[in-house]
Amino acid sequence: MMTPLHRPVCDLLGSTYPIVLAGMGGVARSELVAAVTEAGGFGFLGMVRESPDLIREEIAKVRAKTARDFGVNLIPAATKPDLLEAELEACIGARVPVMALFWDLSADIVKRLRDAGILVMVQVGSAREAWDAQKAGAQILTAQGVEAGGHVRGLAKRMDLVRDVVAISDVPVLASGGIASGAEIAAAMAQGAQGAVIGTAFIATTESFAHDFHKQRIVEAKTGTTVHTQAFHVNWPKGAYVRVLPNSVTEGRRGDPFDDRREPIGKEGGRTIWLFSTDSPLKDMTGDFEAMALYAGEGAGAIRGIVPAGTRLRELVTETERALSGNHRNMRAAPSQAEAASPVCYLNEADDTYAGYASRDELAAVLNELLEAERAGARICARTALETGDEDLRALMRFVHADEVRWCKMLLAGIEGMGAEPSPRVGAFYEKCLAIPDVKARIAFINRGQGWVSRKLREILPKVRDDALHAELKTMLDSHDANIAKANAALA
Repeated sequence: MMTPLHRPVCDLLGSTYPIVLAGMGGVARSELVAAVTEAGGFGFLGMVRESPDLIREEIAKVRAKTARDFGVNLIPAATKPDLLEAELEACIGARVPVMALFWDLSADIVKRLRDAGILVMVQVGSAREAWDAQKAGAQILTAQGVEAGGHVRGLAKRMDLVRDVVAISDVPVLASGGIASGAEIAAAMAQGAQGAVIGTAFIATTESFAHDFHKQRIVEAKTGTTVHTQAFHVNWPKGAYVRVLPNSVTEGRRGDPFDDRREPIGKEGGRTIWLFSTDSPLKDMTGDFEAMALYAGEGAGAIRGIVPAGTRLRELVTETERALSGNHRNMRAAPSQAEAASPVCYLNEADDTYAGYASRDELAAVLNELLEAERAGARICARTALETGDEDLRALMRFVHADEVRWCKMLLAGIEGMGAEPSPRVGAFYEKCLAIPDVKARIAFINRGQGWVSRKLREILPKVRDDALHAELKTMLDSHDANIAKANAALA
């Protein structure tokens, strides 16, 4: 199902909405991930420093609850090398569709995951980190503002960081940091983010693995009361900030967090929970929850109750669609001078056509046909890359997939730029192609779809009078012709 919130990142993730559950360690377990994913979002299992057996078990539990794609979040900098290696092997062996990475970035790990056919998302806290992550091969970036709950990488405000990261990125960008309402998601999308990664709002849900004490503290939180601190640091690299709700630790009533003593304050099975550690209260823990890290972003003050994760997701979707609809109406009511001067917007102002050129409505209809076809192509290439065991065919499908996502983004911008409504649908080609079990036969069918797009482009190009759009469509045609040739060579 396609919706007004659909963006190219949805094609990458296989989600209905560009709303992503953050891979919160301990909290984001299988029940929460499956609930968010089944409701149309995308969920990450938070598996930092977890055993390979638990990772495999949680992956299996998610798959038992949903057939939709999901991901796993790991944090290499906070994990001992031997354990990290075992975690990566578990994820690759389980053919996890998407992996999220955070903190110190390893280009070798990104390459290893991508070579295994896994999509890689990297969370960053600065424009420089975003640049480095792209160079390392990240396919999606999450721009995490300082308003975020839990471990916080940078010091930039979310809106400033999103603006800076979008400006230098060739891959989809998601916004993160204190987001707990659709209005905040819409504001980030207006800056160029394609969606949002949300944590705190999903902690306060029935499926969350957080302890009820933590959930209730979030519901009771007041706006502007979270604390940005280094006090919770045991088990984590030095000098790292977290954002939490105030408690006896942040108020200085439990002593100096950085002295050498270690005071036990809880248990998780046979594992000791230490004062000043990065552990937050979980369902299977006992102890002094008040003194633990009560992670929460600045949006905690907007959360009024503990509800099912699907309900929370649908509330965010409704709020975001309403906010975007209002923004769209305002933009149409008061176009700027720059908008009125642009060639595409000129198409919106006049329905008269030059001799031989397409009208705005005719052109929008063709672009929407192409958009539906490209969405279908992006999804089927991503799925085929995961299913094939042939490394050459996998590389080809990943390449074509990235190309299809690129053209989805261009077509969306072109349609919206002329004041038309983008189609929310996926072409029927998707279901037909997915029904073909043999990978080579499916790729041959994909190639026929690419040929249809090329023919459609050749038909419309002579009728496009806007030079910029004509150039984009011509580049799209050349790209599809090249991909057809590559696929033919691979199949031969």
